[in-house]
Amino acid sequence: MSRQPQSWLESGVNLLYKLRWALLIVFLVLTAFAYFPASKLTFEQSIESLYAKDDQHLLDYLESKKLFGGDEFVFVAYTVPGLLGEEGAKETDQLKEVRSFSQELSKVPGINADVTQNLADALSPPKLNFLLRVLIRQKRDELIELSRGVLIGDDNETTAIVLRLLPEHKSPVPRSETFKQIRDLAHAHNPRAYVVGEPVQVYDMFRYVEEDGDVLFKVSLSLLAVVLLILFRRLRWVLLPLLVVICSIWWTEAVLVIGNLQLSMVSSMLNSLVTIIGIATVAHVAVHFQALQRQSIPRPAAIRQTMVELLPAIFWTCATTAAGFLSLLTSEIAPVRSFGIMMALGTLMVLIASTVLLPGGMSLGYLSAPAKHTSDKGLERYLKQVSQMNERYPKRILWATLFFVLFASAGFTRLTIETDFSKNFRDSSEIVKALGFVETRLGGASTWEVNFPAPPKLTKEYLDRVRALSEDLRQVNPPDRTQLTKVISITDTLDFIPQRPFASDPIQSKLDQIKDLQADFESSLYNPDQGRMRIVLRALERQSAEEKLSLIHKVDALAKKHFPGSETKQTDQQAEPVHDKPGKAAGIFILLAYLIDSLLKDQLYSFLLAATSIWLIMSLAFRSLKLGLISMVPNLFPIVVVIGAMGWSGLTLNIGTAMIASVSMGLTTDSSIHFISSFLRERSHGATTVEALRTTHHSVGRAIVYATCALVAGFSVLTLSHFIPLIYFGALVSVAMIGGVFGDLVLMPILLKLCYPDKTESAA
Repeated sequence: MSRQPQSWLESGVNLLYKLRWALLIVFLVLTAFAYFPASKLTFEQSIESLYAKDDQHLLDYLESKKLFGGDEFVFVAYTVPGLLGEEGAKETDQLKEVRSFSQELSKVPGINADVTQNLADALSPPKLNFLLRVLIRQKRDELIELSRGVLIGDDNETTAIVLRLLPEHKSPVPRSETFKQIRDLAHAHNPRAYVVGEPVQVYDMFRYVEEDGDVLFKVSLSLLAVVLLILFRRLRWVLLPLLVVICSIWWTEAVLVIGNLQLSMVSSMLNSLVTIIGIATVAHVAVHFQALQRQSIPRPAAIRQTMVELLPAIFWTCATTAAGFLSLLTSEIAPVRSFGIMMALGTLMVLIASTVLLPGGMSLGYLSAPAKHTSDKGLERYLKQVSQMNERYPKRILWATLFFVLFASAGFTRLTIETDFSKNFRDSSEIVKALGFVETRLGGASTWEVNFPAPPKLTKEYLDRVRALSEDLRQVNPPDRTQLTKVISITDTLDFIPQRPFASDPIQSKLDQIKDLQADFESSLYNPDQGRMRIVLRALERQSAEEKLSLIHKVDALAKKHFPGSETKQTDQQAEPVHDKPGKAAGIFILLAYLIDSLLKDQLYSFLLAATSIWLIMSLAFRSLKLGLISMVPNLFPIVVVIGAMGWSGLTLNIGTAMIASVSMGLTTDSSIHFISSFLRERSHGATTVEALRTTHHSVGRAIVYATCALVAGFSVLTLSHFIPLIYFGALVSVAMIGGVFGDLVLMPILLKLCYPDKTESAA
């Protein structure tokens, strides 16, 4: 790649140097203009977007929303001593307060006030005729049991108010404002109330990612600046890397806004990854430039020589990184594909920013040749010892590495997927405390369903089948564990309502009476026009992946057993047969349970494509398939280490770690290209293999160590996040970078020496 100086490259660098001031000023001005569109970049906050459009779980969920209006419920739960009063007593003051609080919550913009449920209205519905009111008073205990696990807990003191959200496109305010007002009312209530529900959990997930990502990025940049100042002891080498990173990010975000793209859960780490690429690039330039200055080379000549010798490596580094991320375009999930495009674009911006800003940035102000610091001398001694160890014990190192890789690979079998959505948050977070309160005192906080075929008109025979399914669902819990906490079926309420004397249609008569109790009860469970009915379920969110998936499979199997469906059925209105779908489980509870599976579905193929693409580009860059293969070893090593360490340490695959292999593959190529490029450059100058490796160890090795130290320090800030996947991401990327240092400074030299022995390979 750099074995022979290229006249066109030198000419291009000379032109860059002549125009350095104009390029620097123009680029900074354009970057200032790019800030305004960049600040308008929005965040996609839809859980549905994290699934492929043809994913069956997603299709089932969307179909249910269309049939029954969706299950976007928010539960406001709290404890009220003496809630029910004495047996046979009239409505207590506590129940009146529940009704009052319910009315207050119903006024929050974004809430469907007509269908809010609370225990007071359930026990004493405001819109009833006299006879039905008397009947309900007589059956008060039965009604309490019907409400058990939804509006009242087993302790008869915990109660919940169930709020149904308006569809987002019909809400007068954003969801964030609706949730804020609900929580403000809950916190101000005495006693304090807790707010739960899948929409709230999903909102909190996106909120933490957006807020923490922004704050932690700024804090990590500040920490990076401090570490860079300590390492390079020049303000120039603090400002230039940060300038390259910020310019690259603003330009990337501006282009995304112009292209009408949004950040998502997957692409939330965009800024962090662009920071890695930018800092690593400038670190290599800084070390190389300082080394030339120590040789008393004038600054203009040192700048041009640095750009001539490193610009090809920077180009191929960005090319391989972009290729690694573009492999994500094979994913069926839109945000994953968008993430690949965003990272490729961000990598291109780093290349442009480095090329345009660095010549002018290195020319600014007075810059004397830096004297070697004690820490530099200590690092050089360490690198020299590593180089000597590589020369003395190559076989031992390779065998030890092979054993370690095999041991780490065994950790793959221990990997598990996190399905407990609450595990994405710290135990001290508000949502986890609320989930703990509700699931220990009231019942499951997750709402889902089974839906199945239904006739246009309900009959006694059909309702008997629904009853049988409901009873089987209530028995689905294992003997020693409660997973499914509530089964809500239309037959429960129909059995409770008395039959009117002389009614021509007893079932329809009961349905008409139910509308007086709860206006949306029938429509939320039965859609006669589409021929579908459902049973609503409540389940514990805080349970293991095995328990949750087992429960889903059992419930789905029961639905298919009782309502297997048929291939076709004939109706009077339709001459053509209509498909009668069998019963099935659906709901956002299932989407959250299979979320990581969805993200992982095509990651193996994307990873293999990324590895192949990077190998081909490296082979093209070095004009050698052999060097292409050698360069892949230190890049694959940290990936095996990271994933294996996850398995052995018991870390689960979550949103932040689902794509760690593809992300790591896109980030670890930088140092390998610079190492091999320097090695070939030294050999082209007549050095032997050993001499070339020692020189490269001394120069590129310093840049690798400096960049890794700065980035690991910066990424340590992610451990302060409220969102656990961000913590995992920061820790695992740091491990991958440290593993990359071992691969580049230990494995790479040994492999290069094996393939380029001095006795059989000339230095020319």
